[in-house]
Amino acid sequence: MNPTDIPAYMAHVGVAARAAATTMAAASTAAKNAALRALARRLREAGADLAQHNELDLAAARSAGLAEPLVDRLKLTPAVIATVAEGCEQLAAMPDPVGELIGIKRRPTGISVGQMRVPLGVFGMIYESRPNVTIEAASLAIKSGNAAVLRGGSEALHSNLALWRLVQAALVEAGLPADAVQLVETTDRAAVGRLIAMPEYVDVIIPRGGKGLIERISAEARVPVIKHLDGNCHTYIDAEVDIAQALVVTDNAKTQKYSPCNATESLLVHAAQASAFLPRIGAIFAAKGVEMRCCPESKAILAAVPGAQLVDATEADWAEEYLAPIISVKIVAGLDDAIAHINRHGSHHTDAILTTNHPNAMRFLREVDSASVMVNASTRFADGFEYGLGAEIGISTDKFHARGPVGLEGLTSLKWVVLGQGEIRG
Repeated sequence: MNPTDIPAYMAHVGVAARAAATTMAAASTAAKNAALRALARRLREAGADLAQHNELDLAAARSAGLAEPLVDRLKLTPAVIATVAEGCEQLAAMPDPVGELIGIKRRPTGISVGQMRVPLGVFGMIYESRPNVTIEAASLAIKSGNAAVLRGGSEALHSNLALWRLVQAALVEAGLPADAVQLVETTDRAAVGRLIAMPEYVDVIIPRGGKGLIERISAEARVPVIKHLDGNCHTYIDAEVDIAQALVVTDNAKTQKYSPCNATESLLVHAAQASAFLPRIGAIFAAKGVEMRCCPESKAILAAVPGAQLVDATEADWAEEYLAPIISVKIVAGLDDAIAHINRHGSHHTDAILTTNHPNAMRFLREVDSASVMVNASTRFADGFEYGLGAEIGISTDKFHARGPVGLEGLTSLKWVVLGQGEIRG
């Protein structure tokens, strides 16, 4: 099929995906696990070939003047390949969610009623930059018994094509349909427009990338979307707190890595702890070159920290996802003020309280309206691997159908099942 004829090409992809989804839904756990183990083996064997294709993307990115941090995201290093191969093996070792029966209850009429976990069917995934996402999405599709249509960024096309060929070979080796995972082979943006408007072939769309991409998909899709727009994550320092622990956790939440969506972007500090906590965390941030955008009260305290980069916060700073060595800092009157601030300005991604007060911790867990809420832990833990999901296809800030890191169960649905022995309704 000629990928330059976009409507015909995407219809062909959709028909093939729907047919493959039927087969995948009925596939045995053994076959799916065999495909995953075969994919892991093939990834390790294909290091030189993958490096050759990846270099084409890297050279094109540098020629186009792409910033070096963005070039880094394209790299398929031996470490990256080893990680995704290991991820495939971890998924193969995990329980198969498909076919699980839950909540079976016997009714007075004699029937038994419960729910069965089943694949969603076909998911389309649209993502940018990192070619390792191709393997993460493909492996999750295989284990969850779904078919997937993947559309990576044009800047990683050669790498994605090489990875996809390995996926298809692994599927065939395990006796599964090669079309269970398809990669859109054109960089034409019109293909995305078709993919998100084919409800007859695609059951759900999962965009993974910048806010602009996700906003466009959400606005134009005729297919349900699992999404998160941004990650304005908060760490709140309560009045009763282990300051030594809070310093370590807050530092990690902000500086362990600046670019992920689960890095803390806003620091809230109870007024009772401001004079004790802020100078110490301010010194840590100053040493690491982190700019602090402060409310007037916090700026007055932090002004005494040598080398501190201080900026007056604007109203926009409270809702900003920086993805950079920048953090907003605000002193709050108490727990009520902190919860209200987070629910107003946050992105409902991940928020943490650092406290030794158990009732306050429980209130924070109940009342903060976010996909992940934490007590005395770094927001950087909001991740499918860290949650024991094996891998994730993304992090959802929606409330339906999945919320938080989306792993195997997030790629399934529940249907009702009724078990009887000839009962009839009176």
